Amino acid sequence: MTTRRTGMADLRAAENRRRAGIALAGLLLAAALGIGGCNYSFIAGAGLPDHIRTIAVLPFENETGRFELTQEIHDALLRQLPRALGLNPAGEEAADVVLSGTILNYQLTAPLYRRGQQEESVQVLQREVVLQVGVEILDREEYTILWDDSRLRVVGQYLDASETEDIGRTEAIKLLVQEIVDGAQSNW
Repeated sequence: MTTRRTGMADLRAAENRRRAGIALAGLLLAAALGIGGCNYSFIAGAGLPDHIRTIAVLPFENETGRFELTQEIHDALLRQLPRALGLNPAGEEAADVVLSGTILNYQLTAPLYRRGQQEESVQVLQREVVLQVGVEILDREEYTILWDDSRLRVVGQYLDASETEDIGRTEAIKLLVQEIVDGAQSNW
């Protein structure tokens, strides 16, 4: 009986020493990482590769019947993208990176409606502008695609009773620019 208790006590003591050793090793590792990691940090989207200083924003190809989209998207990207990415705008031949794309789809939908006063009528409460594009950012020096999305989809909403399609389209384009900024920064 004494031998059994001593054996159990020895096992517990060995287990406690093992746990203390693991805890000490963890503490030493944390201290080493804390001291060694002082000069290094992980920051997503902290900056572009050093050689990238300029961007060319090309007008998107347009596969829809809404030809005004090409100019509206191009203007919004030229106005906001270089500043958001910390780059200077440049022509295609002089730029470090080139943004190009294709407008794939433009749709108006009515996701929120209710039955109207008359039996066969419907009252639309909210409409959506659904915009889908393919986009690519190419590093001209390395000749690599830094970021692309072949089916980027954004939705701009507007109230049918008090707003126009232009409001929804403007919101969709604003969201498109932000998605491109976010996507581009996610890889750098």
